[in-house]
Amino acid sequence: MSYFKSSISLGSIQGGGDMTVPGNRMPGEIHVIVGPMFAGKTTALLRRIRSEGDNGRNVAMIKSSKDVRYAIDSVVSHDGAKFPCWALPDLSSFRDKFGGDAYARLDVIGIDEAQFFEDLYDFCCKAAEQDGKTVIIAGLDGDYMRRSFGSVLDIIPLADSVTKLTARCEFCGKRAFFTLRKTEEIQTELIGGADVYMPVCRQHYVNGQLIMQSARAVLLNCRVKREVKSDDSCLEEAAVI
Repeated sequence: MSYFKSSISLGSIQGGGDMTVPGNRMPGEIHVIVGPMFAGKTTALLRRIRSEGDNGRNVAMIKSSKDVRYAIDSVVSHDGAKFPCWALPDLSSFRDKFGGDAYARLDVIGIDEAQFFEDLYDFCCKAAEQDGKTVIIAGLDGDYMRRSFGSVLDIIPLADSVTKLTARCEFCGKRAFFTLRKTEEIQTELIGGADVYMPVCRQHYVNGQLIMQSARAVLLNCRVKREVKSDDSCLEEAAVI
């Protein structure tokens, strides 16, 4: 009977050996920050990135080019904190755009609005496990229907740490775990701020659909009344003429 002899010793697995990625560089890390909208995910990400930079590490920030709400070339939190970034349609293009030599010297990569990147899983695997980078991502764990959004949840099995933040429910002030959409659009990707979304607790998420339907009915009724009133004014002007 033959036996397979592993080239990796038990001591190395337990920390007694030097487990390195190709190129003799230690493996990196992956940290995930999730939560509903207005939970402070971007603020937490910026805080981590600035802390890494203050500690002498080379850092870079990436966001989706789809997000142009506050700035094109900066990550901006809802409270106005800002950090320069690379706005990209995908993560696979980052290394070429950043430059090979600069990428080799890079220690930490921050990714905001991570749910918009379809290649998030592959990028995080390669950056952390082959290139030795620390990757910190922030994104929505669920869409407005509380379904998995993009590939963010796929990263959790890879992550060294996962932080779930909460906001405050706009109806009752309790901890908000979910995002309620105010508009009638049904597509998954609908970029917007407080004009489109609100954070809510479980109770008000469940009741929220009825509330929003009632609110939309009121708005529609007001709109119809304005249009009728406008038409009546036009008829009166025509009669005068």
